[in-house]
Amino acid sequence: MQDHKMQEKSHQDVWNNCLTIIRDNVTAQNFKTWFKPIKAVTLEDKTLTIQVPSQFCFEWLEKHYLTLMKKTIMREIGKDAKLEYNILLENSSDKKPYISKVPSSGQADVKNNPISMPISMNSSSIRNPFIIPGLQKININPQLNESYTFDSYIEGECNRLARSAGFAVSQNPGGTSFNPLFIYGSGGLGKTHLANAIGIEVKNNHPEKIVLYVSADKFLTQFVDAIKDNKRNDFVHFYQSIDVLIIDDVQFLCGKEKTQDVFFHIFNHLHQNKKQVILTSDKAPVDIIGMEQRLLSRFKWGLSADLQSPDLETRLAILKKKIKKDGIDIPYEVIEYIAYSITTNVRELEGALISLLAQSSLNRKEITIDLAKNMLDKFVKNTVREVSIDYIQKVVCDYFDIPIETMKSKTRKREIVQCRQLAMYFSKQMTKNSLAMIGKHCGNKDHATVLHACKTVNNLADTDKRFKGYISDIEKKLTLS
Repeated sequence: MQDHKMQEKSHQDVWNNCLTIIRDNVTAQNFKTWFKPIKAVTLEDKTLTIQVPSQFCFEWLEKHYLTLMKKTIMREIGKDAKLEYNILLENSSDKKPYISKVPSSGQADVKNNPISMPISMNSSSIRNPFIIPGLQKININPQLNESYTFDSYIEGECNRLARSAGFAVSQNPGGTSFNPLFIYGSGGLGKTHLANAIGIEVKNNHPEKIVLYVSADKFLTQFVDAIKDNKRNDFVHFYQSIDVLIIDDVQFLCGKEKTQDVFFHIFNHLHQNKKQVILTSDKAPVDIIGMEQRLLSRFKWGLSADLQSPDLETRLAILKKKIKKDGIDIPYEVIEYIAYSITTNVRELEGALISLLAQSSLNRKEITIDLAKNMLDKFVKNTVREVSIDYIQKVVCDYFDIPIETMKSKTRKREIVQCRQLAMYFSKQMTKNSLAMIGKHCGNKDHATVLHACKTVNNLADTDKRFKGYISDIEKKLTLS
C-alpha cells in the first residue's frame, strides 16, 4: 500500500514534503543557504535524486544534515529509501553533473580514483630516452587540480602580470619568451592555483602534449626513491619526456645538491627542446639562498612575475565568486566586512568565509555582521592592531556619511579635511604602516601632511569637546570591529 502511494507521488512532491519537515528543524538562514538551491531530479525504485549546486554544498550536507535528510526521506518513501546527488561541477565552460550515490546507511560512495604518477619503470634499461616502455603518453596523469582554472582565478592589480603571462604560456607552451615562467610570492596568494590553471588550459588547447604538475617536495622524494632502486636514469628520462613541467615550491630544493644537479640536467634538456617549464616559489630568484648559481641564472632566463597581497576590490571579487560558486546567500555588508578585515592573502580570506559558514550552521545562527565580527576576533589574531587602512577609512567615512572618493580628493572643505585627518590619525595609531604609506592611501599625501593631521587631531581633542566625541565614537566602532 505504501509503495503504491509512493509511486503516485512525483519526485517534486516527495522533495517538497521533505523540505517542509527540514524547514522546521533548521534556521531560516541555513534553510535558505543549503536547501533552497536544491532541485529534485528523479524518483525511481525508491531512490530520490537531488541536484546540488556545488561540491562544497554536497560535502556540507553530508557532514551536517545527512541524518536529518535520511530520516525525512525514509519517512516519505520508506525504510529502504536511497538518496543520490547530482553535483554540478564547472568543467571549462560546461557544467557536467557528477553523481555520488549515498545509500541509506549514510556512507557516501564517491567514485573518484586518482591515478598515481608512474615513477617506477617497467624496464631496467631505456634505449629511447623519450619513450618509456609500457608507458604511453596518454597514461601519464598530469596531477592537476581541476578546480584551479583561469575562470576561477580572480584577476587584479596584484596578479595581472603573472596571470597574463601564464595565459600566454598556456596558448603557446614553449613558444614564448616566458620560458621558464617563474611565479613567486608569499603563501596563500594563488601561486599553486595559477600554475594549475596554466596546466589545465594547455591540456584543453593542446591535448597531445604531456603536462605534469609536481611539488618540489614530491620531486625530491621520487628522486631519492629512484636512487635507492638504482633507477636514476629512468627518473631523468621520465621527466625529460614532459612537454610542460610545473614544479611548485621550487625553494624546497635549496640545500639538496644532488637533487639540484639532476634538476639542472632535466631543465637544460627541456629548455633546449623548447619544452615549457613553470616554477613557483615564495621568493624571487635573487632572494633564494641555498640554490646553485647555475640554476638561479636559468630561472632568470624567462620571466619572473610576482604575486602581491590582493587589494580591496580583488578581495571583494574573490569572496563574491566563492559565494556564487557555492550557491550561498550572505548579506553584502558581511562580505564587505570580511574583505576589509582580512588583507593578507587569499587563503586566509577563504578560510574566514568557511569559518563563518561553520559558525552559522553549527550554532544555528543567521549570518550577520555581529556573527562575522565575533568569528573574526577568534580567526584573526590581534584584530584591532591588524585593522587595515582601507577599513579605517570606511568606518570614518561612514561615520560622517562622506564617500571615500571625496575624502581622498583635493577638496579643502572643513568637514572633508577633518574626515581625512581622522583617517590618517587612526591609521597611524592602529596600523604598522609608515607615514608615507598612510599618506598614499589618503589621496597621495606626503608624510609631513600625515604628521600635521595627527597633531591637529590631538590639539582639537584637547580643545573641542564635540570633536573629542567624534574620536571616541569612531574609536569604539574600530575597537568593536
